[in-house]
Order: sequence, then structure tokens, then C-alpha cells
Amino acid sequence: MSIEAELRRESARVERRERAVMRVLPYALLTVSTVIALMGPVIVPAVLGLTAVVAGWLGWLGHLDRGPDPDARLLGLYYVGLMVWCAALVVLAPPYGIFAFVGFVHAFEYLRGRWRYVGVVATSLIMAVTYVGGVSNIVAGDWWLWAAVSMVSVGLSLTFFHVAASTDQHGRRQQRALAELHEANERLEAALAENAGLHAQLLTQAREAGVLDERQRMAREIHDTLAQSLAGILTQLQAAEQTMDRPDAVRRHVTNAVTLARESLTEARRTVHAVEPHVLVGARLPDAIDDVAARWSQVHHVEAALTITGDPRPMHVDVELTLLRAAQEGLANVAKHAAATRVGLTLSYMEDLVTLDIRDDGVGFDPGAARPDGAGTGGFGLAGMRQRVQRLAGRLDIESEPGGGTAVSATVPAIPAGSAR
Repeated sequence: MSIEAELRRESARVERRERAVMRVLPYALLTVSTVIALMGPVIVPAVLGLTAVVAGWLGWLGHLDRGPDPDARLLGLYYVGLMVWCAALVVLAPPYGIFAFVGFVHAFEYLRGRWRYVGVVATSLIMAVTYVGGVSNIVAGDWWLWAAVSMVSVGLSLTFFHVAASTDQHGRRQQRALAELHEANERLEAALAENAGLHAQLLTQAREAGVLDERQRMAREIHDTLAQSLAGILTQLQAAEQTMDRPDAVRRHVTNAVTLARESLTEARRTVHAVEPHVLVGARLPDAIDDVAARWSQVHHVEAALTITGDPRPMHVDVELTLLRAAQEGLANVAKHAAATRVGLTLSYMEDLVTLDIRDDGVGFDPGAARPDGAGTGGFGLAGMRQRVQRLAGRLDIESEPGGGTAVSATVPAIPAGSAR
């Protein structure tokens, strides 16, 4: 159990005890006063009859105080009647000053504002009659004593009552604070429950996003490795088929196809294990791209030259892999669509960015025209290249026009090797 709950429980327990005592106290004081009064020279029928009336008056209070929001005017009427009956009892028998003490309690419980202090003064004046021995002594000449006792009684009663009222006000503030704390805890528990639900939802979305990202990664890797290699193998086999009368040319094309098949198998295994491509293992990015360009040029008999600008330095593996795949995809697109005679690659190292530009002198195309495959501004190759670059908060720019060649520029942040993404 929390401290807040324990405090609320203890406060409720104390309040229940206090209310039980307040319900019993008037009857107990009335009983004690009656017993003491009957021991002296009193008019018994008058005393007993008035005592019964007062007991009924107290019973009416119990009826008024039963509801959650009693009428303040009826409670005020009850208190005026209580003072009248207390004064009458004290006139009949001074010991009823003991019962008159209830006036202090009920003024505190049932009166509000300045009327509380009016009730305290009235109760003190009535009890002062008991202190001087009754009304008969006041009439006999002790009125000055009653006045002096009344002044002292009123002063002390107001002082103690003010202290009690301040203590009660402090207690009520504590109760309100506990209630507010309880409400705050309930809201916090509700918020925690809501956060738990949101957390579970986020975990589910993260898993779904992870699955989708992995699917996209596999699709990109398959396209960038297997699909390109198979296209290259098919090209070499078709070339071999067309040069069957030239054994040396057939052997060269078949050798190229076998080499591509072996490299494709290696890349496929690395893709399954999600490791970096073999051309990056133990090599710098410029060397890896230069090697890719040289192999591509050898297979397709198109000049491809790499130019390096800036200060080459090791980059994060995701950066290097993205640019390497961009180079492979760009060259594959040139081979399939451009009918180019020359390709230039420029790898630029800047302070915050790394850019790879691939330019060819081929037939070009209209980037804004719809593609035959419905892929918009490019097939899956360009779309996969764009996805790779955007995953690193980079951008992919394409410039081309029919008959004017094509330029593809991939720009990504320059994240140093060893840094966390």
C-alpha cells in the first residue's frame, strides 16, 4: 500500500472515530448532568420533562445531520434552540452547565463564519451561571462575580476555539491535499496504463517496420546483386551465342559469365548474412568503386573512369555500402538503357557530405515521363537507390533529356567510420 493510500485510510479512520464521539457525547453529558442535578434540591418533574425535550431536540439534530448536505438555516435554528434549552436547564439546576459544554462542540461543527464565535460567547455566558452557583446567587448580588467569570470564560473559550478552528482548517487542507494527491495518482496510473498501451503499439509498429525494412533491404540487395549479375550473365551468353564461329570470343564471353556467376553467388551469401559486399572487405570506398567500374568496363566494353575529389577518408559502413550500390546500379542502368560510349564517375568528399555522380553520354530519357513498368520516374533500380540514400537522410538527383545523356547524383551525410548512426 502506498503512503498516500495509508494516509487517506488513517484520516478516514480518525474522522469516523470523531463523528462517533460527537454523536454520543451530548447524550452522555445530558445523562451525567441529570444524575447530578437529581441529587440536589430540584423540581424533579420539570427537570425530567425538560431533559426529555432536550433529548428529542438532539434527536432532531441527528435527523438533520444525516444527509450529505444539511440545510445551514435549519442547523442555525437547531443551535438557537439548543442554547435556549441549555439556559433553561441551568436555571432549573446549575449542574446542567456540564451539558452546556455541548454548545462549544456544536458551534464548531454546525455553525459557519462569525456565528461560530457568537455561539461560543453564548455558551460561555450560560456556563458562567454554573460557575457562580446558579441564577439565585446572581439575583442575590453576585452579578458582578458572574460578569467577571463570564469575561474570563469568554476570553479563554474564544482563544481555545480559535486554536481549534485553525487546527481544523489545517486538517481540512491536508485532506484536500490528500484528495488531490489521490486524484493525481489515479491520473498518473491512467497515464502509465495508456503509455504501456502506446509502448506495446510502438513495439508492434517497430516490429512491422523492421519486417518491411528487411524486405526492402532484401529486395534492394537482390536487385543490386543477383538481378544485375543474372542480366550480365545473360548478356555474355547471348554474345557467346552470336559469336559461335569465333571460339576465342565464345571462350571470353563464357569466362565472363562464369566469373559473374561466381561473384553473384558470393554476393548472395553475403546478402543472406547481411554483411558488407566483398569488394569493400579490406578496401577503401574509392578503390571498391574503381574496381566495380573497371570490371563493368571490361564486360561491357564501355570506358568508365572514376575521379576523386576532396580528402578520401573511411566512412561508416552504411555510407560506403550505399554509395557502392549506387555506383553498381548506375552502371547497370547505363548498360541496359543508355547505349553510351563513355561513363564518368566522380566521388566527392566534402566536410559534411559525400557525393557520387554518374554521368554518361547515352541516349538519355525524360525523368518526368511515365515509365513503361509504371514505376514513375524510374524502375526498381532507381527506386531502390533512392530508398537507400533516403535511409541515410540523403538525396538522389536525376538529370536527363532525350539525346543528352544522364546524370545521377547520390548525396549522403559524411558519417565517419566507427560513429553511431
